[in-house]
Amino acid sequence: MSGPEATRVLTPDELDLLELALGGGSPLPAARLLGHTGAAVTLTDAENTPLAVLDDGGLRPLRPFARAAGPHWDPTVRRGADDVRSLVAEASDVVALVVDEPPTRAELDVLPDAVAGADVVLVLVPAGRRHPAAGTSGAAVGAPGLVRVARDVADRVPGVPAHVVVVPWPAAGAPVAWPDVAARYGATRTFRLADRRDPGTRDRVARLATLWSDAVADLYPEASARELLRSATTARRPGAVVLLTGLSGSGKSTVARALAAELDDEGRHTTLLDGDEVRHHLSKGLGFDRASRELNVERIGYVASLVAHHGGVAVAAPIAPFASGRARVRELAEAAGAAFVLVHVSTPLEVCEGRDRKGLYARARRGEIADFTGISSPYEAPADADVVVDTSVVEVPDAVAAVRAALDRALES
Repeated sequence: MSGPEATRVLTPDELDLLELALGGGSPLPAARLLGHTGAAVTLTDAENTPLAVLDDGGLRPLRPFARAAGPHWDPTVRRGADDVRSLVAEASDVVALVVDEPPTRAELDVLPDAVAGADVVLVLVPAGRRHPAAGTSGAAVGAPGLVRVARDVADRVPGVPAHVVVVPWPAAGAPVAWPDVAARYGATRTFRLADRRDPGTRDRVARLATLWSDAVADLYPEASARELLRSATTARRPGAVVLLTGLSGSGKSTVARALAAELDDEGRHTTLLDGDEVRHHLSKGLGFDRASRELNVERIGYVASLVAHHGGVAVAAPIAPFASGRARVRELAEAAGAAFVLVHVSTPLEVCEGRDRKGLYARARRGEIADFTGISSPYEAPADADVVVDTSVVEVPDAVAAVRAALDRALES
């Protein structure tokens, strides 16, 4: 990597670290946080949207982060450290309660002692863009669930104002002590609820994931128990492919991310296949002529059908401009025995152009990008869509609800 034009596509965990740093919440320099050395580099998300420039002078923001749906994206709780520090600047004693896993009853019982003498309480919730890995803990929940728990904790704080604050935090964690991070948010004292968990409770929590298998082993002889466990682990719910199609800037990626997050939060095994991210990995090297676009969409459909065949839900959001390509995805999904939902994100071209975060439409209008859908390459609006949403008039939560209703119907049929 060299020169001022160098770019780096960040992983979801790195995006969390970048958001933390830009908001003033990192106790480490941004270069160290992101493992950067050398010349200036433009940091982008998976959609190649430039977010910041990192160089010897530090970090300079370029564009806002793409937002998703869910309680952990509520702007009243997802506030940068600089903003939160200003909020509590008048308080002399600020207690940070770290809620990084659901607290037990015993931990909630110590709240009065933990916040005694405080002027204000910050309930800090580490929230990553990735869902925690399955099986890491019997009590593991994702960011939406942790925010709901944190709101309950805040409601239980006696006598002083309590604010829930989402802290962008990699799902894999980061080697930074919580008191250091909390101090950046204005805390004078830090109290992690799970640290008050006694050894007996820790053991019980760790065993939550195996309670059912332990009970089966206790009730049945070995051969019977083995078959019951095998049946339970191999049984799967029917899978599905949700294909969102629309112009660049239509909002399909935003709706897809929100839908995937909601399904993940409910325990469905969900895989998000976003157009630009797939281009970066699965279809790297392909052009944008019709044949290349069709091959890209077919590759997406193939991977999505594999996910669905094994009981997962694949949410794909390419432009998919041609009816033949979308029909191929449907064919692959149905051949895998999966439900299929086609969503046309029908946001008008002029709205998509006005939203353009990457300047692609302007470049296409100048003739700098060939075969650009909607400008120099056609978009065949689907006549067979199960759901049609225009994100210029429909809010993202309502769009997700419409898609979810169609998905539920498809899975039941």
